[in-house]
Amino acid sequence: MIIARSPLRITLGGGGTDLPSYYRDNEGFLVSAAIDKYVYVTVMRPFTEGIYLKYSQLEHVEDISDVKHPIIREALQMLGFKTPQVEITTLADIPAGTGLGSSGSFTTALLKALYTHRKRHLHQEELAELACHIEIDRLGEPIGKQDQYIAAVGGVTCFTFHKDDKVTAVPLGISMDTMFDMEDNLLLFFTGFSRSASGILKDQQVKSQNNDSEMLKNLHYVKDLGYRSKDALEAGNTELFGELMHEHWEHKKRRSGGMSNPKIDEWYELGMKNGAVGGKLVGAGGGGFLMFMAHDKNKLRQVMATAGLEEVRFRFDFEGTKVVMSS
Repeated sequence: MIIARSPLRITLGGGGTDLPSYYRDNEGFLVSAAIDKYVYVTVMRPFTEGIYLKYSQLEHVEDISDVKHPIIREALQMLGFKTPQVEITTLADIPAGTGLGSSGSFTTALLKALYTHRKRHLHQEELAELACHIEIDRLGEPIGKQDQYIAAVGGVTCFTFHKDDKVTAVPLGISMDTMFDMEDNLLLFFTGFSRSASGILKDQQVKSQNNDSEMLKNLHYVKDLGYRSKDALEAGNTELFGELMHEHWEHKKRRSGGMSNPKIDEWYELGMKNGAVGGKLVGAGGGGFLMFMAHDKNKLRQVMATAGLEEVRFRFDFEGTKVVMSS
């Protein structure tokens, strides 16, 4: 049995500039952080022939083409399984559709487990690129490359998405004191809303491809916020970083009508009046987690709990996608 795990992530600045529809013309940049909440994938060889899948559904099929789960189907085809005799199970600390990049985390964990099962080694960047190939090229999802790369690499990392599709990953140069400050004062609260990122990102993709001036202007500004967030954190100025998060959220909401809703806006205002310096929805928008940078975390926690929002506490993950058991 092989058990692989991939971390989920939070975006710290520049989110949305990792989509091919943007970076192939303009180059993208963002800062992302892997957190210690994981997607797990187990791969083993059962006693009987066939493909056995256990995720939110159960599947038992004889042929790869009959697999309903698109990512698993494409991964098995890509690895060239001829006479499949494999059982794949997936578990996650946090449900999908909550803005923490679970799809990219699942794909990287799946590939890591399948390649290990086949006694083949993958480097981090190779793993990330294969995951992007499955989701973006083979399945045509209107998503970016952030989730696959941060899941594979881990850490608190700056990514540059080049026009030729290459990606450069460089660790954010912050002090340990700043790192601990972020872990203590970056707070995540679940809104209770889950959604698919594809619908929201499709709108951004179409507008970017059509050179919609407002969309491109917005993304240029958000990319600049990514660089400013990097500079603020590397200077140890977490207060400024929080203010930039608020600025980012204001611009992010203008990108699509589905980014927020009245309830999320109400909770955000509540947080801003009760201990938060700034915040935003993590991920494509529309639901998932509200993330705040706090100057009074106890007051913020209390008011969010009273409003009925559950906090998920986290630390950063510096290992990326890895095999945790092989037997």
